[in-house]
Amino acid sequence: MTRALPVLGSSPVPPSGVPAWLAKGFRPFFLLGGGFAALIMPLWLLALAQVVRIDGYVGAMFWHAHEMVFGFTAAVIAGFLLTAVGNWTGRETAVGGRLLVLVALWLAGRVAFAAMAVLPGPVIAVADLAFLPALAVVVGRALVATRNRRNYAVLAVLAALWLANLAIHLDANRVIAGWQWRATLAAIDAITLLILLISARVFPMFTRNATGVTSIRNLRALDIATVAAMAALVAVDLALPDSRAGTVLAAATAAAALARSVPWGARHTARHPLLWILHVGHAWVVVGLGLRVATAVLPRVPASSAIHALTAGALGCITLGMMARVSLGHSGRQLVVPLPVALAFGALVVAAVVRVIGPFSMAIYPAALYLSGILWSLAFATFTVAYARILVEPRIDGRPG
Repeated sequence: MTRALPVLGSSPVPPSGVPAWLAKGFRPFFLLGGGFAALIMPLWLLALAQVVRIDGYVGAMFWHAHEMVFGFTAAVIAGFLLTAVGNWTGRETAVGGRLLVLVALWLAGRVAFAAMAVLPGPVIAVADLAFLPALAVVVGRALVATRNRRNYAVLAVLAALWLANLAIHLDANRVIAGWQWRATLAAIDAITLLILLISARVFPMFTRNATGVTSIRNLRALDIATVAAMAALVAVDLALPDSRAGTVLAAATAAAALARSVPWGARHTARHPLLWILHVGHAWVVVGLGLRVATAVLPRVPASSAIHALTAGALGCITLGMMARVSLGHSGRQLVVPLPVALAFGALVVAAVVRVIGPFSMAIYPAALYLSGILWSLAFATFTVAYARILVEPRIDGRPG
């Protein structure tokens, strides 16, 4: 059995005098990530409707992809890792002023892309590329200082994301050519790898603790096989994009991920929104990789459906579910999600389904894009409004953090 990863256990105590919203990394980054996800989607829909024009450094499509991956997703990853690494190591990562610097670096990238029509390309690149290395240094110091080698993989994922972002900027600045989309897909692969790595450690533990079903367990061999297959897929997609080897690895990863999740107890989670949203997110990984295989052998299966099963589906559900759960646990509250947020979970699942099936029919595709985007935005806006006080006010149990 894989040892449980403590996400909601004991954590280091921040220094006295630090304001609540800077006392743990999840606080500012979950608030920013949720708000950014809610706001960026309507802007993308307005661009699709040609109400607003997005051009300059990159086109509208690459702007949308970049900001969803390196804006929204990077913020959620930062909030999770800054908090979780403190638990894994017993050492604080970044609070107070250091945390504020990380927030400023993330915001600098978003401002640079918002002003990309007027800023020089190198300025945009420098502003956007600073955040992930700074995050890696902060979490890496705690991991290395405590020789926490089993979690060095998260540093590799951060490095892969930064290299993918670097390739995008080099392409945009005409240093290299043909890498914007390729690097974006590589980044999605790296994020999928992180999802598969973390989910095996925490989803069964969360489910077993909440339901009391003692038969819920990990299958260690399948956990290792799933992560190894996905890691190989990341490498193959970079070296040989759209290759038969990539298709085989996608199929192997999907099969292993599905098999390992069977004893995770998903059937026991219907009454627990904080649980079923995570299991649904993991299921979307299987669907997304399966659709990728189908795309390779069935020309009528659109590639965008596979991509959005991994992003709107897996990434959306898991980020929203983890932000909701971690925020409650680390603010001293019971793990009971507010009803509006539970409804937001459902809206997000519908958004993903609509986005994935939309491209199969051009007759419904435009309406599917707008409906999916609206539901996505509503889901994250609901989280942001419902959790704003939780994220900026002190813990209700009086403990620091």
